[in-house]
Amino acid sequence: MATEDNPLLPRERTDFNKLQKRLRRETGRAIADYNMIQDGDKVMVCLSGGKDSYTLLDMLRSLQLAAPVKFELVAVNLDQKQPGFPEHVLPEYLEQEGVAYHILERDTYSIVREKTPEGKTTCALCSRLRRGNLYGFAEEIGATKIALGHHRDDLVETLFLNMFYNGKMKAMPPKLRSDDGRNMVIRPLAYCREKDIARYAEYRRFPIIPCNLCGSQENLQRQAVKAMLQQWDRQFPGRIESIFAATQNIAPSQLADGRLFDFAGLEEGFSRAGPVQTHRLEVVNLFS
Repeated sequence: MATEDNPLLPRERTDFNKLQKRLRRETGRAIADYNMIQDGDKVMVCLSGGKDSYTLLDMLRSLQLAAPVKFELVAVNLDQKQPGFPEHVLPEYLEQEGVAYHILERDTYSIVREKTPEGKTTCALCSRLRRGNLYGFAEEIGATKIALGHHRDDLVETLFLNMFYNGKMKAMPPKLRSDDGRNMVIRPLAYCREKDIARYAEYRRFPIIPCNLCGSQENLQRQAVKAMLQQWDRQFPGRIESIFAATQNIAPSQLADGRLFDFAGLEEGFSRAGPVQTHRLEVVNLFS
């Protein structure tokens, strides 16, 4: 955020205003498209101290002022007891901004270090523990929605990670009911580009807290996919937008998942001469 000692120059102010309006518009559009927030909702904003969650909180606070529905916001940070974690940063920031908040203290750091074999990455276990603690706390405080700061690039990266390493056509949905059916998770930044969020965070001068639980872990699979997509974005502008659009425009009959489209059933009632009657069970048995 600009200060009296270091204000934005006129051209910077214009750029910031355009950027802020774009992010707000994209956030509002995602919320509307996926019916993320309803009247009377209590939205728990998961604040990690990174650029994405700070921007998420900013956008929701801005939309809250003009939204046609009334909803409550509460910021929640999970203090995982990482050595050297600056515990004062988030409380000071949130109090200065006048945002209601909770700091949830859980020593997941020790569990992750104990359970993760030497040389293995910690992200998967850390994520599960963090998610479990936050989901449980949402119920405690009566939150009806849990807002996460994942953006469009996160969704596209996850799509490729699942294709490359898990053999699944799967990404992060903008809206998700938790596996136990007790929480509704929303990702209001689903339409926002990471580079726009990064620029916005620089303008706002958020007090960023880096995740140092696992060190840099530059060789993580996600880092490799991120680098690939960034290269594509530089070489082929618009490609990332097209990939994301594809996740919203799926044609099951043009893929190969028999659970989503009845390929076997296409034989029923079809012949070159016209409609015929076939017995699907007999056809299947010929190839069993």
